[in-house]
Amino acid sequence: MNRFFERRYVIAGIFITIVIILLARLFYMQVIDDRYAIYAGKNVLRQTIQYPARGPILDRNGKVLVLNEPFYDIVVEPRKVKPFDTLALCKLLGIDKAEFDKRWIKACKFGQTTASVFEKQLTPEVYAAVQERLSEFPGFSSITRYLRTYPDSVAAHFLGFIGEVKEPDIKRSNGYYHQGDFIGITGVEKSYETVLRGQRGVLNQMVDSRGRPKGKYANGLFDTAAVAGERLTSSLDINIQKLGEKLMQNKVGSIVAIEPSTGEILCYVSGPTYDPNLMVGRERGNNAAKMYNDVYNPFFIRPIQAKYPPGSSFKPLSALIGLQEGIITPQTTYYCPGYYQAGNRRVKCNNGESHGLVNLSSAVAESCNGYFMMVFEKIINRYGGKATEEEFNKWRDNVKKFGLGTRLDLDMPSESRGNVPTSLYYDNIYHKGGWRSSTVINVAFGQGELLATPLQMANLECTIANEGFYYKPHLIKAIGTHNVIKKEYAVRNYVGIDSQYFQPVINGMEAVVERGTAIRSKIPGIIMCGKTGTAQNTGGESHSVFVAFAPRENPKIAIAVIVENSGEGAHWAAPIASFIVEKYLKGTISQRESGITVEHFANANRLPDSALYYNKFRRKPVPADTAKKQKKDSLQKTQGLKTASGKGKKDTENKSQAAQLKTKKR
Repeated sequence: MNRFFERRYVIAGIFITIVIILLARLFYMQVIDDRYAIYAGKNVLRQTIQYPARGPILDRNGKVLVLNEPFYDIVVEPRKVKPFDTLALCKLLGIDKAEFDKRWIKACKFGQTTASVFEKQLTPEVYAAVQERLSEFPGFSSITRYLRTYPDSVAAHFLGFIGEVKEPDIKRSNGYYHQGDFIGITGVEKSYETVLRGQRGVLNQMVDSRGRPKGKYANGLFDTAAVAGERLTSSLDINIQKLGEKLMQNKVGSIVAIEPSTGEILCYVSGPTYDPNLMVGRERGNNAAKMYNDVYNPFFIRPIQAKYPPGSSFKPLSALIGLQEGIITPQTTYYCPGYYQAGNRRVKCNNGESHGLVNLSSAVAESCNGYFMMVFEKIINRYGGKATEEEFNKWRDNVKKFGLGTRLDLDMPSESRGNVPTSLYYDNIYHKGGWRSSTVINVAFGQGELLATPLQMANLECTIANEGFYYKPHLIKAIGTHNVIKKEYAVRNYVGIDSQYFQPVINGMEAVVERGTAIRSKIPGIIMCGKTGTAQNTGGESHSVFVAFAPRENPKIAIAVIVENSGEGAHWAAPIASFIVEKYLKGTISQRESGITVEHFANANRLPDSALYYNKFRRKPVPADTAKKQKKDSLQKTQGLKTASGKGKKDTENKSQAAQLKTKKR
């Protein structure tokens, strides 16, 4: 009897222990560990992402540059797919069975329980036909997304484009992006991605065991609405942007215009450009492939990526440094015989032209190379030859204060630094202590290794217009309804030149347009201060360069124009700049005394020889005879040197000089 009672207690204890364990397990599953609740919820709950529209982008006057157009993707979740009429779906989507099988395999690899894009970017018309019969194809559903559309087809390099995310984008986003999502690839679309993309919404639906919708979960209590991206107001003026793109048709180069009083970029042209609508839709890949193979590289963002010798547009900066350093005064004169004696060699002035006696203002107006070589040598040699490197470094530091040789922190990706050569660079070529001011004399007038982007050249004009400071250039002036820009864009950047030194330089720049090299580009009723430039180019004819600001009093616009392989700045760059300036200031373009017209310059074809251009930028091997001719042309253009002594030494010395004056291949 006692044994019976003992067993009863043992058995009861075992049952009580089991019950306690089960209750503890249930408590853990239902209260502590939420994995099981999630698994159960997934059997009755389906979440659908609601994609927001990207924010529109406007010009400075509220004109829409880019907005959105809805499109539809067909997605598939392999686990839910049941037998269906495959050929019927293929017919609706316009694909064959082989393509269907290819996409099906890809979807299965992506995940049996994860929805992936099966057919993308259906037009509303095609989608309407597919939607009517979509219920016949279990496991397939549709989602709405938005693509960009460009009403005026302008400003492609500024706006940039969007594209599907790649695996690195998904990883960097910490799960925000998924396969099939879109992200900004270039331009403002990339720089302001987090602002433009908006916030996704989520729709929670109840489904039965067969996956059929049974209404909203919790009456939509946990649903979140998609929030459209913020509107961006850019600094661009669409009127001069359109004009600039028209003028740069069939040309390679750039136009950058900036408002000096704010740093806001008014015009941002890269030539050749492209229709941004080509980078949208189902033909996007084919269109992109064609442009990538284009010799003139339409995707290259020349305003901030191309680097050019600034040429004579650099001379006002040289003059300002000389004045600040006390090396010259506005009254300092130089007699130009058509060349400058740099050490034991002669460097020709512009085309060997003799300017006679010039002072600072007239040297700027007549673009006398000799005057500015004289200024440069006085700066570098003031403490003797042994201090060459130290003085060159000081000169370089002064140049960099103007924004050359450094990024200006534009609110765009891929900005180039340009190049202001270092003393170490010359040490590596000529060995330490083996070079003097005469060796690197080319930089005195904006040639040699000195390189600047069009943005940097325009910013230099802003500095002169403001008489000593600039605001960092930027392209976005407002986000949403708020005039919000980065703090650094509202800060004055002083260049270390006293304001008293600017008037003599500006006088010379005014004379350039009023009676000098750019007189054909004079604007009726507007005083424009400018500087023409002819930037030497090892790959063909020189680049045409012009920089300016206007009007002289209270300047409203500063501009830089580069037309590649087009010769002197007065011939092409200056007229183009004058049309942009007048259009911005007056709203119209008047008849010019010189007879130049917008139509003439817009219709002119200045595209460089495609074979030479391809060789220069794609590094394709050049045939021997072509290479020999290019080398000969390059040597002839490099310095235009002449020896001061007799004929017996001329050939030998010129060869030696050419070897010493190797310019960095650009």
